[in-house]
Amino acid sequence: MTEIRRGVPADIPGIAAIYGRILTEEEAGRASVGWIRGVYPTESDALEALEAGELFVLTEDGVLAAAARINQTQMPVYSQAPWAWPEAPAEQVMVLHTLAVDPLRKGRGHGAAFVDFYERYAWERGCPYLRMDTNEKNAAARALYARLGYREAGIVPCEFNSIPGVRLVCLEKRLEG
Repeated sequence: MTEIRRGVPADIPGIAAIYGRILTEEEAGRASVGWIRGVYPTESDALEALEAGELFVLTEDGVLAAAARINQTQMPVYSQAPWAWPEAPAEQVMVLHTLAVDPLRKGRGHGAAFVDFYERYAWERGCPYLRMDTNEKNAAARALYARLGYREAGIVPCEFNSIPGVRLVCLEKRLEG
């Protein structure tokens, strides 16, 4: 059984382990997400999300399989993206950050399930405008988001979460009633 819930302190080591496995895949050339070990994401990023009440986790049969941060905080670099709905009121925009699916559990639909949860969560809070980002290198995430109806608003060169030289893909979707 799959469940998505708010994160709790006991989830932090498991989330850090997922980050570590993703970074190992990146370093071995089996994945390309654009993250850097010890820079982003780290256990402290997960802890910060937990302390803010914005950490969510997906479990499969009680085993941690994915995690993300959901809030209304748009990254400063988002101001440079050519959004389709630039007039969207900030209080109606929800943002998905740092979606991480355990490589040991990939291919089971956890990424899509998490995005579906994110959309329902946003809608229930009066936020029909959805935004997120990914590194241009992350072909798997880009394909997933395109399949789920997200539009690539633009690619913005920047330093992102202390990682230099990132080409950040800004994505968006508007939910309809």
